[in-house]
Amino acid sequence: MTIDKIRVRVDAIEQVAPLIREFQLVPVDGELMPFSPGSHVIVEMPDQPRSHRNAYSLLSEPRDAACYRIAVRLQEHSRGGSRFMHEQVKVGDELAITPPANLFAPNWGARKHLLIAGGVGITPFMSYLPALQRVGAGFELHYLFRSKQTGAYRQQLASELGERCYLYDADEGIRCDLGELLGDQPRGTHIYICGPQTLIAGVQEVAQALGWPTSHIHFEAFAAPQPGYPFEVELNSSGRTLAVDGDTSLLEALEDAGIAVPSLCRGGVCGQCKTRVVAGEPDHRDQFLTADERAEGNCIMPCVSRAAGKRLVLDL
Repeated sequence: MTIDKIRVRVDAIEQVAPLIREFQLVPVDGELMPFSPGSHVIVEMPDQPRSHRNAYSLLSEPRDAACYRIAVRLQEHSRGGSRFMHEQVKVGDELAITPPANLFAPNWGARKHLLIAGGVGITPFMSYLPALQRVGAGFELHYLFRSKQTGAYRQQLASELGERCYLYDADEGIRCDLGELLGDQPRGTHIYICGPQTLIAGVQEVAQALGWPTSHIHFEAFAAPQPGYPFEVELNSSGRTLAVDGDTSLLEALEDAGIAVPSLCRGGVCGQCKTRVVAGEPDHRDQFLTADERAEGNCIMPCVSRAAGKRLVLDL
């Protein structure tokens, strides 16, 4: 499966927090399409020696297709993507993006929507809020950040949302008591979490202890693939062998070799790149496969997972 790319031009760049820049993207030709709240695009960055492809949430008004807006946090241990966006992309540059895809849509049947954002994880909720307000949905936004690093849009959100916006600045010693927050919600509330994995895991742990239904807990985290030991991958159809170094993901190695593998998130959550393993033991690092699927060891998510040993054979 191939996904058509959209050519866009960077129309404006704004520093919205010490480590976060917002990029406004307009179409080079034609028009952009409206999208649903929680959607993201994958931005392709023509760096050297390898292009980067990172997923970013759209923070625009979903019904306004005049432009797309994304926000990029400069990561301390960037694999190249966030640093490229911060240091090399300028107004007027052209980039390629995929059409919007949504893995984090609101559940419109919820009695109440409890939005919990950590740092740059505020971005998908920027597209939620206009939609929630339009339909008169009940919601609260709880925004955790460090003002010396992140905290983008906090003044705007506090002004627009009033008592429905709760701000927690760790640099000012203001913390969120998750037990108190989750323990005082009406039945039928759905939780949405976007931010660091530590925040997601913390909310899940507290919610589980309080007896929240798993179906009422939604999260999104575009985690970059973590480094590991080098290994080889063999393509079963041709016998071709590729080397995957410690800083390159399996998906990137396949793409560099011209092997097309579908992917919507590149962060181990969507399931699109699921690939059958013929031989070898996978080192599972995704958030998609079940415990039973991991134990069987006959499939892998190449966007984030690697070989546990020195060699994998894939059904490609």
